[in-house]
Amino acid sequence: MTDDRVYPASKPPGVAGATANPTFPATKAQLYSANRPAYRPPAPRRRTHSRGCCCRCCCWTIFVIILLLLLVAAASAVVYLIYRPQRPSFTVSSLKVSSFNLTSSTHLATAISLSVVAKNPNKNVGFSYDAADVTVYRVSPGDDDVVIGKGSIASFVHGEKNTTLLKSTVGSPPGDLDELSASKLKGDLKAKRGVAVKIVLDTKVKVKMGAVKTPKSGIRVSCEGIRAVAPTGKKATTAVTTVAMCKVDLRFKVWKFTF
Repeated sequence: MTDDRVYPASKPPGVAGATANPTFPATKAQLYSANRPAYRPPAPRRRTHSRGCCCRCCCWTIFVIILLLLLVAAASAVVYLIYRPQRPSFTVSSLKVSSFNLTSSTHLATAISLSVVAKNPNKNVGFSYDAADVTVYRVSPGDDDVVIGKGSIASFVHGEKNTTLLKSTVGSPPGDLDELSASKLKGDLKAKRGVAVKIVLDTKVKVKMGAVKTPKSGIRVSCEGIRAVAPTGKKATTAVTTVAMCKVDLRFKVWKFTF
């Protein structure tokens, strides 16, 4: 007997041109392709003039600074040529020693009367000094300077073509000497030639040239070539100052320019 039943095919025949259904769930590659935006080339940048403006501003700024410096230099040169400022001079006129001895192995007792003459050689330039610190050193070739006395000089005004006598009382140093310095000083005190000393004045000065006033500047006066002899009794001894030489280190400024 013939079997007339029709059995369906295991897979329906494919239709030409039809696409296969996507797999489910979607793969990572499919998700990335779906969310990825389309590539668009960047628009060409427009040229700006900001860089050129910055360069011009920098050039103008440098030009103005140079011009100001030239004007200040020219004004300073004019002031210098008009007034011809010169440094003041200082001379040690007298140094009298009332006490100069070691009261212990390292403690020094000092009492010195100091007189200094200050001269201003300028016709149209004046100086105004602050109070000065006076330091007396024991000096010896090959050794460090040792402080053997401290004092001060009151502030004063140094007018044009003026000579001023400055006085100071120098006392003992603020601390004891070290053993080596004390030993060397003891040997100098016993010597007939006395002790070679150096006097240093440190202060600040303001310079006036007509209507021009400079800021305060440091000044140091160093005087060497002095020999002090310790007194043997109550009478003070006078140091030899005939060959003393004083060096003035002064740097004053006119509108920030140093002469």
